Amino acid sequence: MRSRKISCFVISCNEEDRIEACLQSLAGWVDQLIVVDSGSKDRTVEIAEKYADKVYQTDWPGFGPQRNRALAWCEHDWVLSIDADEVLTPELKVEIDQVLAEPDLDANFIKMPWHTYFFGKLLKHGRYSTPQGKLFLKTGASFKDRQVHETLLLPYEKVRVLKSAIIHHSWRSYQHCQEKHVKYACLGAEDKFARGKKASLGFAIVRFFTDFIQQYVLRLGFLDGWRGLLMAIVLGQYAFHKYAALATMVADAKAKAKS
Repeated sequence: MRSRKISCFVISCNEEDRIEACLQSLAGWVDQLIVVDSGSKDRTVEIAEKYADKVYQTDWPGFGPQRNRALAWCEHDWVLSIDADEVLTPELKVEIDQVLAEPDLDANFIKMPWHTYFFGKLLKHGRYSTPQGKLFLKTGASFKDRQVHETLLLPYEKVRVLKSAIIHHSWRSYQHCQEKHVKYACLGAEDKFARGKKASLGFAIVRFFTDFIQQYVLRLGFLDGWRGLLMAIVLGQYAFHKYAALATMVADAKAKAKS
């Protein structure tokens, strides 16, 4: 029997095709389930209200601020941050229960294998196979105040890596895959520009090739066949778009300063 209670939050926007499976895997198991929705135009809120203890409808301040907003509404010491395209397996829930029942538990950050599916098959290598830190002790925790890639900040990290996986279906189609990566790349460029970072088109081209090689060769993406090749290209494009967008922002700022 798990002795420590869990608050769980899910942030959402237009996720009616995926959020039900996510919430079904959480409802009745976590001790508090909240959904923070930012202006869905579909049935996301209606579906969420069937499962969540509370559904908050808000504006969209960016991933980091939105997660911090959700974190403030969590009542219990242990917090689970799940995305609408993720599903907890029964085996993972059992393992989490066992870990949180340990009387001498000293970990404050629980990571779990990420089983990401790409056009019908599991990616076993590369960035999307890396264990993800989804469960953490709330004390002193916050997310980086960024538009995207909002890393969790903890006063110290004592990590425990589980064996059971969380299921991840990130992309609905090839078009959605490309649109999502371009969107995140541009948001990342905005964050870098706000921090005074600079880039050139030449650097963006170099990053395409270095990120492709890292994913496809160094992280063994080639072992995932054509899906591994495609994902390496997509991640190379992501890096290119991020630094190309940053380069254009810098160029625009210089042009405006001269005018």
